[in-house]
Amino acid sequence: MIQNPIPWPNGAKCAACLTFDMDADSLIHVDYPNDGNSRVSAISMLRYGPTVAVPRIVSTYRKLGIHQTFFVPAWCIEQYPQAVETMLKGGHEVAHHSYIHENPLNQTREDEAFWLDAGIEVIERFTGKRPRGWRAPLYNFSGNSLDLLLERGFLYDASLMGDDIPYVIKSRVDGRTLIEIPGHWGVDDWPQWVQSFDLNYMMPVRSPRQGFEIYKQEFEAAHAYGGLWLPVVHPFATGRLARWHVFAEFLEKIMAQGDVWFAPLEEIAAHVRGLIDQGKYSPRVELIPQYQEPVGRVLPRSWSRQLKK
Repeated sequence: MIQNPIPWPNGAKCAACLTFDMDADSLIHVDYPNDGNSRVSAISMLRYGPTVAVPRIVSTYRKLGIHQTFFVPAWCIEQYPQAVETMLKGGHEVAHHSYIHENPLNQTREDEAFWLDAGIEVIERFTGKRPRGWRAPLYNFSGNSLDLLLERGFLYDASLMGDDIPYVIKSRVDGRTLIEIPGHWGVDDWPQWVQSFDLNYMMPVRSPRQGFEIYKQEFEAAHAYGGLWLPVVHPFATGRLARWHVFAEFLEKIMAQGDVWFAPLEEIAAHVRGLIDQGKYSPRVELIPQYQEPVGRVLPRSWSRQLKK
């Protein structure tokens, strides 16, 4: 069912990376720049991520002997250095996820470049290495994002949703390419568990096991067809006690199978890039942006008939 499966290391049936976006309370300050500091309850919910959930998550990873990827806005790195230190001590990748969860679609090319660079500087300062991967806030990858990432030497992006497995996105400007590691809303935890008046997101909150069922079924399909299991989750939501209890149980079970390759996204992207460079794999390639100009609005049928004359 996957037309062009990627050969995973050591004959693994699928690859897996449980990616956490540690946005913390950046979400409140971006949405409410004038009074975000006064929204005490919402901030407490979001601070649960770096203060309580991240140590819990990293502890589970340590017991299982796996390394994964955390996407962290630079402002959150500065605000919660202990959480980031916990990630680094666990051997996990800290990847770029904006400066303070700003929206690239609302920015000029120059502004997007400025905040991308600001985030790189913070990540380098705190981790000692340049970030290799980026995920746009709320998946808001702009028409300029690819070229900005390429100019700065990124290896991969994890913002798009164009395939079931990693593929290649190619710049219309100069033909250079980046590995795209796609997710989708079906493996994001906001539709499952996030309810917040302040964030204007009110979903019917599912029980931990009911909400987890979608991740289980996604894994089963990835495992059956040689795909990639890539949950896009958040410490303040999935890291809550009962929910993480269910996740941890499942991780222990599939680790015991011995046929799943758990790796940080930088390693998965490097593996795919290596196969391509060695001529061992031909990926699907997509030009970005997909359109060079606006398509325009739908015209009345009378106008359409005139255009055909």
